[in-house]
Amino acid sequence: MEYRSLGRTGVQLSPLCLGAMMFGPWGNNDVADSIRIIHRALDSGINFVDTADVYSGGASEEIVGQALEGRREDVFLATKFFMPMNEDDPNQRGGSRRWIIREVENSLRRLNTDYIDLYQVHRPSPDTDVEETLGALTDLVRQGKVRYIGSSSYSGSQIVEAQWASRERNLERFVTEQPPYSILTRGIEEDVLPTVQRHGMGTLTYSPLAGGWLSGRWRKDSASTPTSSARPSARFDMAKPANQRKLDVVEELAQLAGQSGLTLIELAIAFVINHPGVTAAIVGPRTMEQLESYLPAADIKLTTDVLDRIDQLVAPGVTVNPDDNSYGAHELTPKARRR
Repeated sequence: MEYRSLGRTGVQLSPLCLGAMMFGPWGNNDVADSIRIIHRALDSGINFVDTADVYSGGASEEIVGQALEGRREDVFLATKFFMPMNEDDPNQRGGSRRWIIREVENSLRRLNTDYIDLYQVHRPSPDTDVEETLGALTDLVRQGKVRYIGSSSYSGSQIVEAQWASRERNLERFVTEQPPYSILTRGIEEDVLPTVQRHGMGTLTYSPLAGGWLSGRWRKDSASTPTSSARPSARFDMAKPANQRKLDVVEELAQLAGQSGLTLIELAIAFVINHPGVTAAIVGPRTMEQLESYLPAADIKLTTDVLDRIDQLVAPGVTVNPDDNSYGAHELTPKARRR
């Protein structure tokens, strides 16, 4: 497996990152099996694991912590904060200094580690000054509890604002962005990816299979249901014309994959990591079988003809169903757009 530079940090990472969202009650509640999957990923050459405090209410972090016992120094470990950890307490969430300083200790304990390689803001907040968040994260870096900091699902303008604030205030800067990206969800190509590249950041994309759409689970002759309640239902509502369009595209992609000697899964993941602006694609297996189906994609180079055909099916910069985007939601709410 060829390793790639994480932006300008000098850190070398595998092109596949093991996402841990499915380890725990949200997906695979068999702890021993989840640990086996993590160990198989590490043995295959993956040196990058990504999780979040909110995944299964902290259970994912605990499982990852158990799995990395004795192997911690071999892994670049990333986690995230921001999502509500207690629905009844409005202060157990967000990007405030108060919450960040408290929650990092919880993640360190659950992960059974003294430091986090990459600590990421799970979502931007319209109600919190970015300098508040960056200031707290800077303190964690200086204390040695965090090595690098990153953002997730930030728009291009939010990325620029954070970079500017870091330089203006002499704060640690985000060295990564984690956006959604797949053949069906190409919105980041228009603005986010070029912005990240200009600022020398790493891009860690999630949902390369578009929440299962590109795994073969959703086909015209075989309707399915999401494997996790964490996925928004709007992305799978077959009454929506955009989702019917996705079914049409998936059929064409399945044929293209077969003609190219690939599985649909291999084509989808290879498409993501073939983009020069992408550092790694986050794959989130629930089973060992799923992990094994993802691994070959790390070594696949798509030809120009295949990439051109994909562009004909889904134009660059286009997201077939806007509900699949995970950024920009605050700007488009009725309250924000009313004049």
